Amino acid sequence: MHDNDAESLRAAGRRRLLPPITDPNWLVLRARRKQFSRWLNELPLQNATVLDVGGRLQPYRELLPESCRYWSVDLRPTALLSTIADAGSLPFPENTFQLVICTQMLEYAPCPQQVVNEIHRVLAPGGTLLLSAPSIFPRDSEYDRWRFFPAAYRSLMSQFSDLEILAEGGTVAGFMRTTAVFARTSARYDALRLALDLTFVPVLNALGALGDKILGARDGTFTVNYSVRARK
Repeated sequence: MHDNDAESLRAAGRRRLLPPITDPNWLVLRARRKQFSRWLNELPLQNATVLDVGGRLQPYRELLPESCRYWSVDLRPTALLSTIADAGSLPFPENTFQLVICTQMLEYAPCPQQVVNEIHRVLAPGGTLLLSAPSIFPRDSEYDRWRFFPAAYRSLMSQFSDLEILAEGGTVAGFMRTTAVFARTSARYDALRLALDLTFVPVLNALGALGDKILGARDGTFTVNYSVRARK
């Protein structure tokens, strides 16, 4: 099966929404799903117009009512996209969307402020942006440019009327996730990666979840990813 066919992309998106505990990113993906679900449940989304910026996989589409009109943009053409477009120059009129979703793409943008400005422009008054981006993660491509902390979000999104920034796990979860990612990316052989996925990675994920449950996620010294809700 080709990696870019619709079925493969939907399966990859679902694994991001509901990752197995063998996934090194399980801790942050689980936290993001919970936070996005809560935010979405607070919004009147029946028949809403939704834009997914960087929407190659669309993992959070499943959390929306079927009545939503869903648009997705990315620079790379795939079977699920509505439009090929640069996030810094969105091909939509002002005040078009009630909801914009933008997950794990801002770190690749040449100018993050331009992307945020464009999202603000196409959001309708009272519309909501749900965004996530890393604060700690290994460089994963030649286009990877940025990492973001709460002060950066407050600066980038100063034009929004309301802003909520939540850590996708505290220091314990962040440390365990980073260790899991490092171990897996350092493994040279498929057999070793599989062994890590079935043994070491689940243990680290369980320890990270337990650590955050006991100590809470208040300490953000080693938070590795943030979820953001911004209202126009």
